[in-house]
Amino acid sequence: MSNVDTIVEVNVDKAAGGGLPRKRTAAGTAYHETGSGEPLVLIHGVGMRLEAWAPQIAAFAPAHRVIAVDMPGHGESRALPAGSGLEAFVAWFGGFLEEMNLDKVNVAGHSMGALVAGGAAATFGARIRRVAYLNGVYRRDPDAKAAVLARAAAIPLTGVDKEGPLLRWFGDDAQSAVARELTRNWLSLVDQQGYATAYAAFAGGDETYADRWPDVRVPALFLTGSDDPNSTPQMARQMAAITPKGWARIVEGHRHMVNLTAPAVVNELLAEWLSCGEDAR
Repeated sequence: MSNVDTIVEVNVDKAAGGGLPRKRTAAGTAYHETGSGEPLVLIHGVGMRLEAWAPQIAAFAPAHRVIAVDMPGHGESRALPAGSGLEAFVAWFGGFLEEMNLDKVNVAGHSMGALVAGGAAATFGARIRRVAYLNGVYRRDPDAKAAVLARAAAIPLTGVDKEGPLLRWFGDDAQSAVARELTRNWLSLVDQQGYATAYAAFAGGDETYADRWPDVRVPALFLTGSDDPNSTPQMARQMAAITPKGWARIVEGHRHMVNLTAPAVVNELLAEWLSCGEDAR
């Protein structure tokens, strides 16, 4: 039985409803916390919820204090005001760290969560111990930029697109089938306004912190799938090349939701990242 099959067997009812148990901060951020040790904070992408990190929560809780958050307007977290840009999401994350009294954290983000994690690494200094940037974008080309901006503009008119992301994020292989259905369900649960705000920030945020990677002096993992059409291997390699302690890892044969479709590989790469000394690379 694969890791993803195990997740589905254990968490299928949770994925369809309330999900993993949550607490809420005074400011309205919902989070799931488990384990003890060096903190590892996980930020999901647009349209998802903290359960999207289930394979990583299970893998790293034995040795780390794992804290997975619902991004604003997702899961059970309070939304940011409409029109909030990426900087506002980074400020939200900084506020969460303050509320949780977290210092010197490892932060891993996926997709939109990667943009938030990258912004945190660029602006929060020594508070970030390591950063992992999973399936994150970097300086989209004009065609890709136009396409994502068009999708963002359509959300208030047509609602949450539940099928387009699945076509972009998954292949047709059997290994992806379970993760695809989980993702479809999470997209069906998301609040439209929260989704629209986050997607607009995601669409316009690929250059917000792009010039800051040379200033990020902590170990930085840039990970994506070889077949991800939007968060491409070239992007990962470009960011790694300009980040002093950065390196790229490409998961062959996988697309956007690589932490769900290839959890064993991704967990191995994250374990390598977490074991990397802060002065290494």
